[in-house]
Amino acid sequence: MQIEVISARFAGNNHSYYFSPNGLELKKGDKVVVETERGKDLVTIVKEKELIDASLLEDSLKNVLKVASQEEIDSAIKNQKIAEGYLSDIKKIVASLGLEMKVVSVESNFNLSKLTVNFTSENRVDFRELVKKLAEKYRVKIELRQIGPRDASRILGGFGPCGKEVCCHQGVGVCDHVSIKMAKNQGLSLNPNNISGLCNKLLCCLSYENANYVELLKIMPRVNTFVKTPDGEGKVIYCNLLQKKVDVRFADENSSEIKTYDVKDLKFKNE
Repeated sequence: MQIEVISARFAGNNHSYYFSPNGLELKKGDKVVVETERGKDLVTIVKEKELIDASLLEDSLKNVLKVASQEEIDSAIKNQKIAEGYLSDIKKIVASLGLEMKVVSVESNFNLSKLTVNFTSENRVDFRELVKKLAEKYRVKIELRQIGPRDASRILGGFGPCGKEVCCHQGVGVCDHVSIKMAKNQGLSLNPNNISGLCNKLLCCLSYENANYVELLKIMPRVNTFVKTPDGEGKVIYCNLLQKKVDVRFADENSSEIKTYDVKDLKFKNE
């Protein structure tokens, strides 16, 4: 069954979520009030109406309630700044309780009725006393959310090995599936120091061009296989995927010559 949805993101979040447009005329960039399992919140539409298969939904579809007013938008921005100002005090409270957790950020829903404290920890944390103290201090609902190293890097930011600001902090790359096979496809060194980001996980950017490399590998011969060239048969010793060029070695009793060819000039069969 096909259903109509829009895609939207919460403030400070790179993940997009489906919502029912609920009969409203909405466009990309609109800020709207939606219903969530934890109450009303404000989101930004990142993709306009589309039809998707209902089987793609992991949870029940929530509704867009209304287009947010300018007053609600301004209030949401103000409340988020207030929440961010609580960060230092919350860290002090965590330290006073001796909890083994690192508080990364504090978020507010649009009307400041709830605070979400994002934290990382290598161990399980009993934060019941912390929740009690925070609720008493700020008089709002408190949610503690344990996040992984990727999300922590997304929130805190920093510079990657390329010298640029990490992709996840710029709003790209976070949900991509990344595997060591992608590094192999691209002929990169498998040294963890070379292919890991600030989060000590595989670089998100490995996934960006992987599809192109997968297609190129289909039309290129494999290293250490034999190919037929205009100059005879030789052994492949290197493939330049982006330039579609292949280095071939010719071995005989007197020499070991290496020549470079365009892949279109070679004859071979990939198994």
